[in-house]
Amino acid sequence: MKVYAAVVMPDHVHVLAQPLKQEEGGVFDLGEILHSIKSFTSHKIQKQRGQKGSVWQDERYDRIVRDEVEFGGKWEYIRHNPVKKELAPDPKEYPWLYEST
Repeated sequence: MKVYAAVVMPDHVHVLAQPLKQEEGGVFDLGEILHSIKSFTSHKIQKQRGQKGSVWQDERYDRIVRDEVEFGGKWEYIRHNPVKKELAPDPKEYPWLYEST
């Protein structure tokens, strides 16, 4: 999966990504990819916190990005979500924001 931008919020995550093509010609299933990421990270978070229970929301809302304008809008939404939720004064200061170069 090619990740362009991602942000980890207190109870959810946003990821702007493109599934990679499989050798057979299809693409990897986004649901399976996100399930693996959520499972791995929730185990790590629970271990660090010394707690059990849900970390992430169960649902997922995937969208197909149709053009560059929509792509840019999604990227900006991800980038500014921590600022909107008052978790950081500037996107650059939020430690759980990833943006590819």
